[in-house]
This record gives sequence, C-alpha cells and structure tokens, in this order.
Amino acid sequence: MDFDVIVLGAGIVGVSSALHLQDRGRSVALVDRRGPGEETSFGNAGLIESSSIVPYGFPRRLRTLLRYARNQSTDLYWDYRALPAFAAWLGRFWWESSPERLAVAARDMLPLIRASVTEHDALIARAGLGRLAHDGGWIEAFRTQSELGHQTKVAESAVREHGLRVQPLDAPALRAKEPGIGAGFCGALHWQDPKSISDPGALTKGYARLFEQAGGTLLNGDATTLRVRGAAWAVQTNSGEISAKEVVVALGPWSDTVFAPLGYHIPLRAKRGYHMHYRPTGTVLSVPVVDTEEGYVIAPMRGGLRLTTGVEIARREAAPTAIQLERAERIAKPAFGLGERLDDAPWLGLRPCTPDMRPVIGRAPRHRGLWFAFGHNHHGLTLGPVSGRLLAEMMTGAAPFIDVRPFRPERFR
Repeated sequence: MDFDVIVLGAGIVGVSSALHLQDRGRSVALVDRRGPGEETSFGNAGLIESSSIVPYGFPRRLRTLLRYARNQSTDLYWDYRALPAFAAWLGRFWWESSPERLAVAARDMLPLIRASVTEHDALIARAGLGRLAHDGGWIEAFRTQSELGHQTKVAESAVREHGLRVQPLDAPALRAKEPGIGAGFCGALHWQDPKSISDPGALTKGYARLFEQAGGTLLNGDATTLRVRGAAWAVQTNSGEISAKEVVVALGPWSDTVFAPLGYHIPLRAKRGYHMHYRPTGTVLSVPVVDTEEGYVIAPMRGGLRLTTGVEIARREAAPTAIQLERAERIAKPAFGLGERLDDAPWLGLRPCTPDMRPVIGRAPRHRGLWFAFGHNHHGLTLGPVSGRLLAEMMTGAAPFIDVRPFRPERFR
C-alpha cells in the first residue's frame, strides 16, 4: 500500500485530520478535486466560535416561523422546488430542536466547542499564521429592545453555566466601541472568548502547507472513484491510483457522494450561503458583527468587509441566486458603511448539516478501514482541528479526550 491513510477532502476538517494523523506517525495522502480550503472552508465569517454552546436549532417562536413562511426574510430563503427533498430532513431537524433535545445537543457539543480555540492556537503557532488570527471575540447587535432583553437573559445563563465572557453594550457603548456601526441598533452583546480569522481560506492553506512540510502528500483526485482493492482502499488521482489500509471521508457537503454508494443512509443536507466583499467607506470594524434580527454577518477580512448571508434552502446543484445577498445588502450598506462590491460575483458555499446538529465522526460500521468526519453544520472552521484530533485518537487506538458516542455514524440507522 502507498499510504497508511487517505483523507478525502482538503477543507479545514480534512486538512486538520491529516495533520493529526501525521503527528501520530501515519503516512497520509490528502486528496481533493481542488486546492486546500477552496470550498466551504473559504467563504465563512471567520469565527472560531467558542461561545456558541447551543447549536443553531429549528426556530420555535411563532413570529419567526410566520416570517419564514412568507419567504421575505434576509436570514432564510427557500426555493419551493427543493422542499420535497428537504421535507423529511426538516421534520427531523424540528424534532431535534425541542428545548429538551437541544439541551442534550448542547451538552454533547460542549467538549468540542470548549477545546476549539486551544486546538486552533496550537496549529496556528506551528504554521506561523498568527497574522490571520485576532482576539476580541464578536458582537451580536440588536435592533429592538425586546430581542435584546431576551438574548441578554440567554447570555446570562451561558455565563452562569459555562463561564463565558460577555459584555452587554447599550447603543452609545456600541457606537463607542465600533464607530463603523451606523444607527439602527439599540444595543449589543460582546462575546469575548471567540477568535476571528481574517482569511479562512488562507488559514486552511497554511495548515495544508504545514502538512506537506512535515512529509505529507497532497494530491488532486476524484473521491467518487474510491474502491476496495483487496485489503486496501484505492482512489484515482492525477498521479495515478493510490491505496491505503484506511480512508477518511471528510468531504463536507459532498460526503454523501462517497458514503451513499457504500450503502450508508446518513441524513446530510447542504444549507447554502453567500458572501461578498465591500470597500469600507468609514471606520473599519475591529471584530465581526452579527445583525441578529436580520440574519447576516459583517466581518473585517483581508479582502475587505465580508457580508455573509443566512441560510438558503435549495438543491445543492441549483444555480446561484442573488435574492438573499441583495436583501441583506440593502440593510447592511447604511448600517456598516459598505461601499462598492469588490468581487466579480457573489461566492456560494454549502454548509454540511445533520438534523441532530452534531457532526459525524468515527468508524463506519460496515466497512473495515472506513472512517467519517463531516457534518459540522455552521461550525466547520471552529471544529476542524478539534475534530481532527478526536478522529486521529480514535484511529490510532489512543483514548479519545471526550465521549465519542454522540458523534458515531450508526446513530442514524
């Protein structure tokens, strides 16, 4: 066999998994159809989100559901043609989002979330990428006193239960802290524990360079050519067929193109989202800001101010639409001083999501040497390194640093 392990997918999860396996003495080939960090890992808001203990559940508040049903919001747009394919998934998502089950999901995710910054810090230091990482957290801004009051109570609970650091800001304090924010916000919560990344794609590429410098092999190839060859797994690459005893499927929203033909029925769906960069016309933000009630993020990036949209429910292969970005842009321009567009076209990305809001990390139950690491929902950047560590511990026989049962693939039988 050519390698000990083949990792399929060079996004943040796949690159991190390859690095951690390499650190534990495995010879690893990292295979992707594109370069590292050029898909979902490229286009997010750049948050290492150590304060999001509770996953993003299906909304239960009636006014929110009614707003979504009209399909006029900025934070959710749905294509009616996709609803049949999403119906069962959305039903399971709604069920898993009950207060009781959401609390269990938060408990299961807490160990991963808590270790996310520490694991990133270690790789950032090794790769010499400190220039991309910024302390200071992020700001959750509100337009109405009612929502500010509700979310302040939620934040107070997070402080009590998890020791998170959050600073309430009234309107004058918000403007004093971030002069680049315009009128329209009555206050905010400043979550201080997370870090932000000014170029998520460059971070992933930097981790991939670290992997190669330590002797790892990075190849272009087609993951869907994966086949069993005797006692090995084989896949076609631009350098020919390679083989290994073990293979990791870390293809994010395309993971089903490999696991489905092998007979696994894991409910993975892609929530679509867009971003665009803008030239700032005033004072540049120091940290990412979420316009919570309108459902978009403005993040200071090396390429300008990045607006990232909420969720679009559409078929994975459907053509991009301008609807959601244009809705958010109309609101964000006066609020954040967005100038001209800097990108030729909006970037479209896919968030790989499971209905129970937990990633799939672990051994495939019916195939020897087959491992899964995908489905990180809205927290792929946050959880990439810590997921890679957990997977590598499982694959090399080390004691996992947390309970792995909530993430096992067979939970969807």
